[in-house]
Amino acid sequence: MKILIRNIKQLLQTESEMRDKVAGTEMASLPSIHDAYLFIEDGVIKSFGSMADLMKSELSAYADRNDLHHIDATGRMVMPAFCDSHTHLVYDGSREIEYIDKIRGLSYEEIAKRGGGILNSARRLQDATEESLVEQALERLEEIRMLGTGAVEIKSGYGLTTESELKMLRVVRKLKELSPLTIKSTFLGAHAVPAEYKQRQGDYVDLVIQEMIPMVAGEDLADYIDVFCDRGFFTEEETDRILMAGVKHGLQPKIHANELDFSGGIQVGVKYNALSVDHLEFTGDEEIRVLKNSDTMPTLLPGAAFFLEMEYPPARKMIDSGLPVAMASDYNPGSSPSGNMQLIMSIGCIKMKMLPEEVINAVTINGAYAMGVQEELGSIATGKKANLVITKPIPTYAFLPYAYGSNKVEQVIINGRIS
Repeated sequence: MKILIRNIKQLLQTESEMRDKVAGTEMASLPSIHDAYLFIEDGVIKSFGSMADLMKSELSAYADRNDLHHIDATGRMVMPAFCDSHTHLVYDGSREIEYIDKIRGLSYEEIAKRGGGILNSARRLQDATEESLVEQALERLEEIRMLGTGAVEIKSGYGLTTESELKMLRVVRKLKELSPLTIKSTFLGAHAVPAEYKQRQGDYVDLVIQEMIPMVAGEDLADYIDVFCDRGFFTEEETDRILMAGVKHGLQPKIHANELDFSGGIQVGVKYNALSVDHLEFTGDEEIRVLKNSDTMPTLLPGAAFFLEMEYPPARKMIDSGLPVAMASDYNPGSSPSGNMQLIMSIGCIKMKMLPEEVINAVTINGAYAMGVQEELGSIATGKKANLVITKPIPTYAFLPYAYGSNKVEQVIINGRIS
Protein backbone atom coordinates (compact mmCIF):
# COMPACT_ATOMS: atom_id res chain seq x y z
CA MET A 1 0.00 0.00 0.00
CA LYS A 2 1.13 3.51 -0.86
CA ILE A 3 -0.09 6.33 1.36
CA LEU A 4 0.42 10.05 0.85
CA ILE A 5 -0.43 12.23 3.84
CA ARG A 6 -0.74 15.87 2.78
CA ASN A 7 -1.33 19.26 4.39
CA ILE A 8 0.04 18.12 7.76
CA LYS A 9 -0.18 21.03 10.17
CA GLN A 10 3.06 19.92 11.82
CA LEU A 11 5.11 16.77 11.24
CA LEU A 12 6.83 15.97 14.55
CA GLN A 13 10.10 14.22 15.41
CA THR A 14 11.65 14.48 11.97
CA GLU A 15 15.24 13.40 11.30
CA SER A 16 17.54 13.88 8.34
CA GLU A 17 20.22 11.87 10.18
CA MET A 18 19.05 9.14 12.54
CA ARG A 19 19.77 9.46 16.25
CA ASP A 20 19.68 6.65 18.79
CA LYS A 21 18.32 8.84 21.59
CA VAL A 22 18.26 12.40 22.90
CA ALA A 23 19.64 13.54 26.26
CA GLY A 24 19.86 16.59 28.51
CA THR A 25 19.09 19.90 26.84
CA GLU A 26 18.43 18.11 23.52
CA MET A 27 15.25 16.71 25.05
CA ALA A 28 13.71 20.20 24.95
CA SER A 29 14.08 20.26 21.15
CA LEU A 30 11.53 18.64 18.86
CA PRO A 31 12.49 18.79 15.17
CA SER A 32 9.41 19.33 13.04
CA ILE A 33 8.12 20.58 9.70
CA HIS A 34 5.10 22.84 9.30
CA ASP A 35 2.69 22.38 6.38
CA ALA A 36 4.19 19.01 5.55
CA TYR A 37 3.66 15.80 3.63
CA LEU A 38 4.72 12.19 4.29
CA PHE A 39 4.85 9.35 1.77
CA ILE A 40 4.65 5.67 2.75
CA GLU A 41 5.37 2.68 0.54
CA ASP A 42 5.75 -1.02 1.42
CA GLY A 43 5.28 -0.28 5.11
CA VAL A 44 8.13 2.21 5.47
CA ILE A 45 8.59 5.98 5.28
CA LYS A 46 9.85 6.75 1.78
CA SER A 47 9.97 10.54 1.93
CA PHE A 48 8.70 13.58 3.80
CA GLY A 49 9.09 17.33 3.72
CA SER A 50 7.18 20.56 3.23
CA MET A 51 4.18 20.81 0.92
CA ALA A 52 6.27 23.14 -1.21
CA ASP A 53 8.81 20.32 -1.59
CA LEU A 54 6.01 17.94 -2.56
CA MET A 55 4.88 20.16 -5.38
CA LYS A 56 8.41 20.08 -6.82
CA SER A 57 8.86 16.30 -6.44
CA GLU A 58 7.89 13.39 -8.64
CA LEU A 59 5.14 12.57 -6.12
CA SER A 60 3.13 15.50 -7.41
CA ALA A 61 2.37 13.38 -10.48
CA TYR A 62 0.77 10.73 -8.21
CA ALA A 63 -2.24 12.89 -7.46
CA ASP A 64 -4.76 10.87 -9.46
CA ARG A 65 -3.25 7.38 -9.25
CA ASN A 66 -5.63 4.63 -8.13
CA ASP A 67 -2.95 2.74 -6.20
CA LEU A 68 -2.25 5.70 -3.92
CA HIS A 69 -4.28 6.30 -0.77
CA HIS A 70 -4.56 10.00 0.06
CA ILE A 71 -5.01 11.41 3.56
CA ASP A 72 -5.69 15.10 4.05
CA ALA A 73 -4.24 16.02 7.47
CA THR A 74 -5.30 19.66 7.48
CA GLY A 75 -5.21 20.96 11.07
CA ARG A 76 -3.67 17.74 12.34
CA MET A 77 -0.28 16.68 13.68
CA VAL A 78 1.52 13.56 12.49
CA MET A 79 4.12 11.93 14.72
CA PRO A 80 5.71 8.55 15.46
CA ALA A 81 3.47 6.12 17.32
CA PHE A 82 4.36 5.71 20.98
CA CYS A 83 6.92 3.11 22.06
CA ASP A 84 5.84 1.72 25.45
CA SER A 85 8.98 0.02 26.73
CA HIS A 86 7.67 -1.39 30.05
CA THR A 87 4.38 -3.27 30.50
CA HIS A 88 2.97 -6.36 32.18
CA LEU A 89 -0.17 -6.58 30.06
CA VAL A 90 -0.42 -10.38 30.01
CA TYR A 91 -2.43 -11.10 33.14
CA ASP A 92 -5.71 -12.67 34.19
CA GLY A 93 -8.55 -10.51 35.49
CA SER A 94 -8.15 -7.40 37.60
CA ARG A 95 -7.29 -6.34 41.15
CA GLU A 96 -9.75 -3.59 42.04
CA ILE A 97 -10.20 -5.07 45.55
CA GLU A 98 -6.60 -4.09 46.28
CA TYR A 99 -7.42 -0.67 44.84
CA ILE A 100 -10.01 -0.33 47.60
CA ASP A 101 -7.39 -1.45 50.14
CA LYS A 102 -5.14 1.36 48.88
CA ILE A 103 -7.96 3.86 49.33
CA ARG A 104 -8.30 2.62 52.91
CA GLY A 105 -4.64 3.37 53.52
CA LEU A 106 -2.72 0.14 53.01
CA SER A 107 0.64 0.51 51.31
CA TYR A 108 1.91 -1.47 48.31
CA GLU A 109 4.23 -3.45 50.60
CA GLU A 110 1.49 -4.14 53.17
CA ILE A 111 -0.80 -5.52 50.49
CA ALA A 112 2.04 -7.71 49.19
CA LYS A 113 2.72 -9.09 52.68
CA ARG A 114 -0.94 -10.12 52.95
CA GLY A 115 -0.61 -12.24 49.81
CA GLY A 116 -1.90 -9.57 47.47
CA GLY A 117 -0.04 -7.75 44.77
CA ILE A 118 2.11 -9.80 42.41
CA LEU A 119 1.35 -13.05 44.27
CA ASN A 120 -2.37 -12.49 43.73
CA SER A 121 -1.85 -12.14 39.98
CA ALA A 122 0.45 -15.18 40.01
CA ARG A 123 -2.25 -17.40 41.54
CA ARG A 124 -4.76 -16.32 38.92
CA LEU A 125 -2.36 -16.67 36.02
CA GLN A 126 -1.30 -20.16 37.04
CA ASP A 127 -4.96 -21.27 36.71
CA ALA A 128 -5.65 -19.44 33.43
CA THR A 129 -5.38 -21.07 30.02
CA GLU A 130 -3.09 -19.76 27.32
CA GLU A 131 -6.14 -19.16 25.12
CA SER A 132 -7.79 -16.97 27.75
CA LEU A 133 -4.61 -14.99 28.35
CA VAL A 134 -4.14 -14.39 24.63
CA GLU A 135 -7.74 -13.20 24.28
CA GLN A 136 -7.46 -10.79 27.20
CA ALA A 137 -4.09 -9.44 26.06
CA LEU A 138 -5.29 -8.87 22.50
CA GLU A 139 -8.07 -6.65 23.86
CA ARG A 140 -5.50 -4.62 25.78
CA LEU A 141 -3.24 -4.35 22.73
CA GLU A 142 -6.16 -3.04 20.68
CA GLU A 143 -6.95 -0.55 23.45
CA ILE A 144 -3.43 0.90 23.50
CA ARG A 145 -3.22 0.91 19.70
CA MET A 146 -6.30 3.14 19.55
CA LEU A 147 -4.54 5.46 22.01
CA GLY A 148 -1.48 5.75 19.77
CA THR A 149 0.93 2.99 20.84
CA GLY A 150 2.69 1.19 18.00
CA ALA A 151 5.34 -0.78 19.89
CA VAL A 152 5.23 -2.42 23.30
CA GLU A 153 7.45 -4.50 25.56
CA ILE A 154 5.66 -7.23 27.55
CA LYS A 155 7.14 -8.94 30.62
CA SER A 156 6.45 -12.27 32.24
CA GLY A 157 6.63 -12.34 36.04
CA TYR A 158 3.10 -13.31 37.04
CA GLY A 159 3.89 -17.00 36.68
CA LEU A 160 6.55 -17.51 39.38
CA THR A 161 6.78 -21.21 38.50
CA THR A 162 8.74 -22.57 35.58
CA GLU A 163 5.61 -23.86 33.87
CA SER A 164 3.67 -20.62 34.26
CA GLU A 165 6.55 -18.33 33.32
CA LEU A 166 6.98 -20.31 30.11
CA LYS A 167 3.22 -20.12 29.57
CA MET A 168 3.31 -16.33 29.81
CA LEU A 169 6.16 -16.05 27.35
CA ARG A 170 4.43 -18.42 24.91
CA VAL A 171 1.42 -16.13 25.12
CA VAL A 172 3.64 -13.17 24.22
CA ARG A 173 5.06 -15.15 21.30
CA LYS A 174 1.50 -15.77 20.09
CA LEU A 175 0.71 -12.06 20.44
CA LYS A 176 3.67 -11.27 18.21
CA GLU A 177 2.04 -13.44 15.53
CA LEU A 178 -1.48 -12.02 15.94
CA SER A 179 -0.94 -8.33 16.62
CA PRO A 180 0.37 -5.77 14.10
CA LEU A 181 2.19 -3.95 16.91
CA THR A 182 5.94 -4.34 17.33
CA ILE A 183 6.32 -6.47 20.47
CA LYS A 184 9.39 -7.30 22.56
CA SER A 185 9.29 -9.97 25.29
CA THR A 186 11.09 -9.92 28.64
CA PHE A 187 11.61 -12.78 31.09
CA LEU A 188 10.90 -11.56 34.63
CA GLY A 189 10.89 -14.73 36.71
CA ALA A 190 12.48 -12.68 39.52
CA HIS A 191 9.44 -10.42 39.94
CA ALA A 192 8.54 -11.62 43.44
CA VAL A 193 9.27 -14.55 45.75
CA PRO A 194 6.47 -17.17 45.69
CA ALA A 195 4.78 -17.85 49.02
CA GLU A 196 6.20 -21.39 49.20
CA TYR A 197 9.74 -19.92 49.04
CA LYS A 198 9.12 -17.25 51.67
CA GLN A 199 11.79 -18.47 54.09
CA ARG A 200 14.17 -19.73 51.42
CA GLN A 201 14.49 -17.00 48.83
CA GLY A 202 17.89 -18.28 47.76
CA ASP A 203 16.31 -21.52 46.58
CA TYR A 204 13.94 -19.57 44.34
CA VAL A 205 16.85 -17.58 42.91
CA ASP A 206 18.56 -20.90 42.16
CA LEU A 207 15.40 -22.11 40.39
CA VAL A 208 15.36 -18.99 38.22
CA ILE A 209 19.04 -19.39 37.34
CA GLN A 210 19.33 -23.15 36.97
CA GLU A 211 15.96 -24.06 35.44
CA MET A 212 13.95 -21.10 34.17
CA ILE A 213 16.63 -19.16 32.30
CA PRO A 214 17.98 -22.18 30.37
CA MET A 215 14.45 -23.21 29.34
CA VAL A 216 13.44 -19.68 28.32
CA ALA A 217 16.61 -19.35 26.26
CA GLY A 218 16.28 -22.86 24.86
CA GLU A 219 12.83 -22.06 23.43
CA ASP A 220 13.94 -18.56 22.35
CA LEU A 221 11.01 -17.07 24.25
CA ALA A 222 12.50 -13.77 25.44
CA ASP A 223 14.40 -10.84 24.04
CA TYR A 224 15.45 -9.53 27.48
CA ILE A 225 15.78 -10.52 31.14
CA ASP A 226 14.57 -8.41 34.07
CA VAL A 227 14.81 -8.49 37.88
CA PHE A 228 12.85 -6.54 40.50
CA CYS A 229 15.85 -5.28 42.49
CA ASP A 230 14.35 -3.39 45.41
CA ARG A 231 13.62 -3.42 49.11
CA GLY A 232 11.50 -6.46 49.99
CA PHE A 233 12.11 -8.17 46.66
CA PHE A 234 15.53 -9.17 45.25
CA THR A 235 18.86 -7.98 46.61
CA GLU A 236 21.70 -6.46 44.62
CA GLU A 237 23.70 -9.69 45.01
CA GLU A 238 20.79 -11.88 43.84
CA THR A 239 20.18 -9.55 40.92
CA ASP A 240 23.85 -9.78 39.96
CA ARG A 241 23.69 -13.58 39.89
CA ILE A 242 20.48 -13.67 37.83
CA LEU A 243 21.70 -11.12 35.29
CA MET A 244 25.00 -12.95 34.91
CA ALA A 245 23.11 -16.16 34.12
CA GLY A 246 20.84 -14.34 31.70
CA VAL A 247 23.73 -12.73 29.84
CA LYS A 248 25.42 -16.13 29.51
CA HIS A 249 22.26 -17.33 27.76
CA GLY A 250 22.14 -14.36 25.40
CA LEU A 251 19.52 -12.26 27.22
CA GLN A 252 20.26 -8.53 27.56
CA PRO A 253 19.19 -7.09 30.94
CA LYS A 254 16.45 -4.60 31.77
CA ILE A 255 15.96 -3.76 35.46
CA HIS A 256 13.17 -2.78 37.86
CA ALA A 257 15.15 -0.57 40.26
CA ASN A 258 14.84 1.99 43.04
CA GLU A 259 11.05 2.17 43.14
CA LEU A 260 10.87 1.68 46.91
CA ASP A 261 14.35 2.64 48.11
CA PHE A 262 17.98 3.13 47.10
CA SER A 263 18.47 -0.53 46.19
CA GLY A 264 21.70 -0.61 44.19
CA GLY A 265 19.65 -1.79 41.22
CA ILE A 266 20.76 1.06 38.98
CA GLN A 267 24.41 0.28 39.63
CA VAL A 268 24.09 -3.45 38.98
CA GLY A 269 22.02 -2.75 35.85
CA VAL A 270 24.73 -0.47 34.46
CA LYS A 271 27.37 -3.05 35.40
CA TYR A 272 25.65 -5.53 33.06
CA ASN A 273 25.01 -2.96 30.32
CA ALA A 274 21.26 -3.04 30.87
CA LEU A 275 19.25 -1.65 28.00
CA SER A 276 17.17 0.26 30.55
CA VAL A 277 16.69 0.69 34.28
CA ASP A 278 13.08 1.40 35.13
CA HIS A 279 11.04 3.14 37.89
CA LEU A 280 13.86 5.17 39.55
CA GLU A 281 11.77 7.03 42.13
CA PHE A 282 14.87 6.94 44.36
CA THR A 283 17.64 8.39 42.21
CA GLY A 284 20.39 10.54 43.70
CA ASP A 285 23.66 12.08 42.60
CA GLU A 286 25.56 8.78 42.64
CA GLU A 287 22.93 7.04 40.50
CA ILE A 288 22.94 9.92 38.03
CA ARG A 289 26.74 9.80 37.82
CA VAL A 290 26.66 6.06 37.09
CA LEU A 291 23.96 6.46 34.43
CA LYS A 292 25.81 9.31 32.70
CA ASN A 293 28.78 7.02 32.14
CA SER A 294 26.66 4.32 30.51
CA ASP A 295 24.49 3.49 27.51
CA THR A 296 21.59 2.49 29.79
CA MET A 297 18.30 4.35 29.32
CA PRO A 298 16.67 5.67 32.53
CA THR A 299 12.98 4.85 32.13
CA LEU A 300 10.36 6.51 34.30
CA LEU A 301 6.96 4.98 35.07
CA PRO A 302 4.90 7.86 36.46
CA GLY A 303 1.64 5.92 36.15
CA ALA A 304 2.74 3.68 39.03
CA ALA A 305 3.79 6.62 41.21
CA PHE A 306 0.44 8.28 40.45
CA PHE A 307 -1.64 5.18 41.21
CA LEU A 308 0.28 4.24 44.36
CA GLU A 309 0.60 7.86 45.53
CA MET A 310 4.36 7.53 45.79
CA GLU A 311 7.13 10.03 45.23
CA TYR A 312 7.78 10.71 41.55
CA PRO A 313 11.17 10.11 39.95
CA PRO A 314 13.35 13.26 39.84
CA ALA A 315 12.93 13.73 36.09
CA ARG A 316 13.86 17.41 36.11
CA LYS A 317 17.12 16.75 37.96
CA MET A 318 17.98 13.85 35.70
CA ILE A 319 17.43 15.79 32.47
CA ASP A 320 19.18 18.90 33.79
CA SER A 321 22.14 16.67 34.67
CA GLY A 322 22.44 15.65 31.03
CA LEU A 323 20.68 12.28 31.11
CA PRO A 324 18.25 10.92 28.52
CA VAL A 325 14.85 9.89 29.89
CA ALA A 326 12.23 7.52 28.50
CA MET A 327 8.74 7.06 29.89
CA ALA A 328 6.53 3.98 29.79
CA SER A 329 3.10 3.01 31.11
CA ASP A 330 3.96 0.04 33.38
CA TYR A 331 0.54 -1.29 32.31
CA ASN A 332 -0.34 -3.93 34.93
CA PRO A 333 -3.31 -4.91 37.13
CA GLY A 334 -1.89 -3.82 40.47
CA SER A 335 0.08 -0.60 40.34
CA SER A 336 -0.66 0.99 36.95
CA PRO A 337 -3.83 -0.38 35.33
CA SER A 338 -3.61 1.82 32.24
CA GLY A 339 -1.64 1.67 29.01
CA ASN A 340 -2.58 5.20 28.00
CA MET A 341 0.68 6.85 26.95
CA GLN A 342 -1.10 10.16 26.42
CA LEU A 343 -1.88 10.14 30.14
CA ILE A 344 1.76 9.27 30.89
CA MET A 345 2.84 12.37 28.97
CA SER A 346 0.40 14.49 30.97
CA ILE A 347 1.67 13.14 34.29
CA GLY A 348 5.23 13.81 33.12
CA CYS A 349 4.39 17.47 32.57
CA ILE A 350 2.11 18.02 35.56
CA LYS A 351 3.91 16.03 38.25
CA MET A 352 7.52 15.88 37.04
CA LYS A 353 7.70 19.34 35.41
CA MET A 354 8.83 18.02 32.05
CA LEU A 355 8.27 20.19 28.99
CA PRO A 356 5.91 19.02 26.21
CA GLU A 357 8.92 18.47 23.95
CA GLU A 358 10.61 16.37 26.63
CA VAL A 359 7.64 14.07 27.18
CA ILE A 360 7.18 13.57 23.44
CA ASN A 361 10.86 12.62 23.12
CA ALA A 362 10.50 10.33 26.14
CA VAL A 363 7.67 8.28 24.61
CA THR A 364 8.98 8.17 21.03
CA ILE A 365 12.70 8.16 20.24
CA ASN A 366 13.89 7.38 23.79
CA GLY A 367 11.14 4.82 24.30
CA ALA A 368 12.26 3.11 21.10
CA TYR A 369 15.84 3.01 22.43
CA ALA A 370 14.61 1.45 25.70
CA MET A 371 12.98 -1.30 23.62
CA GLY A 372 15.99 -1.81 21.36
CA VAL A 373 14.01 -0.77 18.24
CA GLN A 374 15.49 2.70 17.67
CA GLU A 375 16.78 1.77 14.22
CA GLU A 376 13.25 1.15 12.93
CA LEU A 377 10.90 3.18 15.16
CA GLY A 378 10.64 6.30 17.30
CA SER A 379 11.14 9.07 14.75
CA ILE A 380 10.15 10.24 11.28
CA ALA A 381 13.10 9.18 9.13
CA THR A 382 13.42 7.76 5.64
CA GLY A 383 13.56 3.96 5.79
CA LYS A 384 11.98 3.63 9.23
CA LYS A 385 8.85 1.58 9.74
CA ALA A 386 5.67 3.60 9.19
CA ASN A 387 4.18 3.42 12.70
CA LEU A 388 2.44 6.77 12.94
CA VAL A 389 -0.21 8.73 14.79
CA ILE A 390 -2.46 11.26 13.09
CA THR A 391 -4.02 13.49 15.73
CA LYS A 392 -7.40 15.08 15.74
CA PRO A 393 -7.32 18.79 14.84
CA ILE A 394 -5.33 20.40 17.67
CA PRO A 395 -3.81 23.88 18.07
CA THR A 396 -0.24 22.90 19.06
CA TYR A 397 1.65 19.77 20.07
CA ALA A 398 1.58 21.05 23.67
CA PHE A 399 -2.14 20.23 23.54
CA LEU A 400 -1.21 16.52 23.60
CA PRO A 401 -0.18 16.48 27.30
CA TYR A 402 -2.35 19.50 28.18
CA ALA A 403 -5.74 17.91 27.40
CA TYR A 404 -5.19 14.98 29.75
CA GLY A 405 -8.74 13.61 29.77
CA SER A 406 -9.33 13.02 26.08
CA ASN A 407 -7.97 10.87 23.27
CA LYS A 408 -6.26 13.19 20.79
CA VAL A 409 -5.58 10.36 18.31
CA GLU A 410 -7.76 10.23 15.20
CA GLN A 411 -5.94 7.61 13.14
CA VAL A 412 -3.13 5.13 13.69
CA ILE A 413 -0.93 3.70 10.93
CA ILE A 414 0.94 0.50 11.84
CA ASN A 415 3.47 -1.06 9.46
CA GLY A 416 2.22 1.27 6.74
CA ARG A 417 -1.38 0.13 7.13
CA ILE A 418 -4.25 2.26 8.36
CA SER A 419 -5.75 0.54 11.38
